[in-house]
Amino acid sequence: MTDTNSFDAIILGAGAAGMMCAATAAQRGRRVLLVDHADAPGKKILISGGGRCNFTNVNTAADRFLSANPHFAKSALGRYKPRDFIALVDSYGIAHHEKTLGQLFCDGPARQIVDMMVEECAKGGVEWSLGRSVDAVTHADGLYRVSIGVQEAIAPALVLATGGPSIPKMGATGLAYDLARQFGLSVVQPRPALVPFTLGAEDALFQSLSGVSAEVIVRWNKVKFREAALFTHRGLSGPAMLQISSYWEHRTAIGVNFLPDGWADWLLDEKKVRPRTPIRRVLAQHLPERLADALLEQLGVAGELGALTDKVLRGVQGRLADWPFTPNGTEGYAKAEVTAGGIATTQLSSRTMAANRVPGLHAIGEAVDVTGWLGGYNFQWAWASGRAAGEAI
Repeated sequence: MTDTNSFDAIILGAGAAGMMCAATAAQRGRRVLLVDHADAPGKKILISGGGRCNFTNVNTAADRFLSANPHFAKSALGRYKPRDFIALVDSYGIAHHEKTLGQLFCDGPARQIVDMMVEECAKGGVEWSLGRSVDAVTHADGLYRVSIGVQEAIAPALVLATGGPSIPKMGATGLAYDLARQFGLSVVQPRPALVPFTLGAEDALFQSLSGVSAEVIVRWNKVKFREAALFTHRGLSGPAMLQISSYWEHRTAIGVNFLPDGWADWLLDEKKVRPRTPIRRVLAQHLPERLADALLEQLGVAGELGALTDKVLRGVQGRLADWPFTPNGTEGYAKAEVTAGGIATTQLSSRTMAANRVPGLHAIGEAVDVTGWLGGYNFQWAWASGRAAGEAI
């Protein structure tokens, strides 16, 4: 920060949303200060996608986001689409590929995306204040005053882009919520999302399968995802479980279809064709052997298909198609990729991300009650919401 402490906008949080907002506003001629307590920008970007940064998803649509207002995200997402960010990435010569289900990753390290956004900020002359915490924020006479150590910055616009408390080891906090409440905004109860489940003692058998994975369909109420599930020493993880965790409510069950390509009465058909084949062998042709053994042990079923009644086989089919698990919790913010909930959208403009009743205050990215599916959706929300606020400042 320079000695001149007056700006057009102060943005708190130098992550994906904050940098996009800063770059957009600064390139429009605004004098912008970007503040972060970390000593370098984009730290969550660097670890995303296994270090390759799953920077967007070509299938982005508002129905792939959770919010108390499911329509809120439509405006920003509709005005800044995945193709717009892809064009920016391409303009920097950053090679990328589609991995699966519309997920785009860098061929090289995620550092390329951070460097790109830092350069975009530089094009507009964004000023930085890194490695120092915000001590206080006040608002009077149309100006926000932000105390950063011994210095104070003032601006008519303040943007909350500090995200949520997921991954606290990287310094994540609930600062955005605290400031929102300070200025009279409501906060939808935050909770860990895209997070592994933990299982109780009644499912101890499955915890012994740590490291085993299988493609499944996981269901909670009417919501379903077909992706890989992974057993861990504490419970259930993998993309399928992370996805459904964002919807799950405590003390409720999820249903897992371990044979998503199975057909009605498939075991009875197998019995007709090869009655002397052990059921374990049949199941192991469709599932990892350890998983097949654990499921059959839990069901108390063994022996050749021909020795098992049709009623027993139908019972096995039914359980394998909708196996109930009732997690006793999740691994919490420490392992959550994002935070669901956040600053209530009812008090924000969907077009500008500005607070309706607090002049000059904006909230963007993960700090807001908009949470995307796994697979680049949350980055696209960060780019789109940051762009929307940056164009409005």
